[in-house]
Amino acid sequence: MTADPRFWQPDVTVASVVVDGGRVLVVEERVAGRLVLNQPAGHLEPDEPLVDAAVRETLEETGWDVRPTAFIGAYQWKAPSVSGGGAERQYMRFAFLAEPLAFDPAHPLDEGIVRAVWMTPGELLAQADRHRSPLVARVVLDALAGQRYPLHLVRSLL
Repeated sequence: MTADPRFWQPDVTVASVVVDGGRVLVVEERVAGRLVLNQPAGHLEPDEPLVDAAVRETLEETGWDVRPTAFIGAYQWKAPSVSGGGAERQYMRFAFLAEPLAFDPAHPLDEGIVRAVWMTPGELLAQADRHRSPLVARVVLDALAGQRYPLHLVRSLL
C-alpha cells in the first residue's frame, strides 16, 4: 500500500547562519560514516516556533547562544535516495541570520557533532564536496549577498 499523497509532509528544518568578524559558524558532523560540513541546523520539534528552533539547534550543535536578526529564506530540497532504493526525502529549511551572544565551552554537543568551527566564506565554499547538502552553500551565499527579511515574516500562532 502506498502512502496517500494528500498527507505527505516534508521534513521541516531550521538553520542559522552565524556571522562574526567575516567568518561563519560551521558544524562538522558525522553522517553515514562521512565527515560533513553544515550550518547549525536541525529538525523542528512539535509546538516549537521556527525562530526558537533555530536558537535551540545552534546551542545544541555548537555551544553558542545566538540572537536571530533576520530571516534569510525558505528552501525546498529533495535528497537523493540512499543506495539500496530508499525513498527520497524532501526537506523544507527555514534559514535565519544570527549574531553570536555567548559561548559555553562546557555545553555538550549533539550526537554526531564532531566540532563547531569558524570558517571564512571562502574556506567553506572551497570544501563544497564536504557539504551535507547543497543547502549549505546556497543559504550562506544568499546571506552574504544581503538577502534579509524581517523576522516578523515568520509568525508563530502556537
